[in-house]
Amino acid sequence: MDKFTTLTGIAAPMPLINVDTDMIIPKQFLKTIKRSGLGVNLFDEMRFDDNGDEIPDFVLNKPAYRDAQILVAGDNFGCGSSREHAPWALLDFGIRCVIAPSFADIFYNNCFKNGILPIVLPQEQVDMLMDDAERGANAVVTVDLESQTITGPDGGSISFEVDAFRKHCLMNGLDDIGLTMEKAPSIKAFEAEAAQARPWV
Repeated sequence: MDKFTTLTGIAAPMPLINVDTDMIIPKQFLKTIKRSGLGVNLFDEMRFDDNGDEIPDFVLNKPAYRDAQILVAGDNFGCGSSREHAPWALLDFGIRCVIAPSFADIFYNNCFKNGILPIVLPQEQVDMLMDDAERGANAVVTVDLESQTITGPDGGSISFEVDAFRKHCLMNGLDDIGLTMEKAPSIKAFEAEAAQARPWV
């Protein structure tokens, strides 16, 4: 998993509430178990019409937001099913941070496990960042995980809270496998001792 320390990028505004995981990545794209390749179908039913042509009004189809790395969203983002493909699709598209007033719990946890930083802020602060994000190509926002701050295009700063353990994992690029590998010496020592004590196993 890639480390998350400081992210500076375009913030795309998506002021929709209750964006569920089927909207993020529709069910017909869940056949893969690979984490890559899903970005092209992110928000598929909102990005493309029935002929597969882009819908120009959708935010991520607008030239200013095609390379967005931050998403400023509405309340209850990521609700619906628990599919891990949703953060996979966001990450594969290039989104590394989602800011919203609230998230569905499973989606929120899955973000941390896949290198995405979900930030919960009061509605009034989300509204401020939404206004910043409306600036198009000038909507450059910096998210500093170490200092737990978000800096807007005008230099204004907002602080956010994040669990210390999850912060450690993101800053060090540790998913569940990485966390286990940190304990590799202890695991090897345990296995060696067990093999000596119970050689018949």
